[in-house]
Amino acid sequence: MAESEIGTPPHAATSSTPTTPGTPGAALFSSTFRAESVSQERKWISRCNKCLPVVPDYAWGPPHNTCFTDFPTPNVSLTCKLGAEFFGTCILIFGATAAPIVNQKYNNAETLIGNAACAGLAVMIVILSTGHISGAHLNPSLTIAFAALRHFPWVQVPAYVAVQVSASICASFALKSIYHPYMSGGITVPSVGVGQAFAIEFVITFNLLFVVTAVATDTRAVGELAGIAVGATVMLNILIAGPVSGGSMNPVRTLGPAVAAGNYKQIWIYLVAPTAGAVAGAAAYTVVKLRGEEGNPPQQVRSFRR
Repeated sequence: MAESEIGTPPHAATSSTPTTPGTPGAALFSSTFRAESVSQERKWISRCNKCLPVVPDYAWGPPHNTCFTDFPTPNVSLTCKLGAEFFGTCILIFGATAAPIVNQKYNNAETLIGNAACAGLAVMIVILSTGHISGAHLNPSLTIAFAALRHFPWVQVPAYVAVQVSASICASFALKSIYHPYMSGGITVPSVGVGQAFAIEFVITFNLLFVVTAVATDTRAVGELAGIAVGATVMLNILIAGPVSGGSMNPVRTLGPAVAAGNYKQIWIYLVAPTAGAVAGAAAYTVVKLRGEEGNPPQQVRSFRR
């Protein structure tokens, strides 16, 4: 008998079905998360009866329970993850900040729709290109929210946040060197009162994380379209909040340009509100998420790695 057939059910030899992505140590937007074994005896063992339901990797069937501590061994080194996160965040900040700078320099040539499209497209292309490596967090609020909901290991949070912040600052100074003296166009400052600015940043980040949590952690969602779904949400949020608060949704979207321009006006709003909104949005989807036999059976989705 061939080695690949040992301990594998007959119907698993020709197909594989993904299990729930977005768990600690795995890429946030990868849909091929599964525990592989060479024998039936090496399947995951349930540690209690109160934790997350997970189904076997070879067939969709009645779910069994497994503890959140049954984390799979990461198959991507932390160095690769941080490298992908650095370059992905650089692309995002450069694209999302350059549009309003160009808008200022060339007399509203981009318009609000152009600003929203640049940010949404930047998010989409980074998710599609680096999601399978680092999870394409690009946002400290997202990283903290997923750690709080136990979809991401806390031990990696400081490294991810440090890389995101440094990438934002690098991209912002690159923009400053190119577009000086128009860097002020790329900063996000509220045009309304503190309470209104805080509320709009909270709400739009809630929206963003609700969508991200759906496409990243639920196999019933269309995970292969995660980049499009998240990019479209970013566009919608900027169209809503751009004239009010700048539509940041991301602490490093505000922090890097603020450092480069030397303008820290009401910066605390953009550090606190997105983080609170992210945790709330991720928690909200976790509450309404279908579990076990509820709804239709999970659909097979393809990885971004073609």
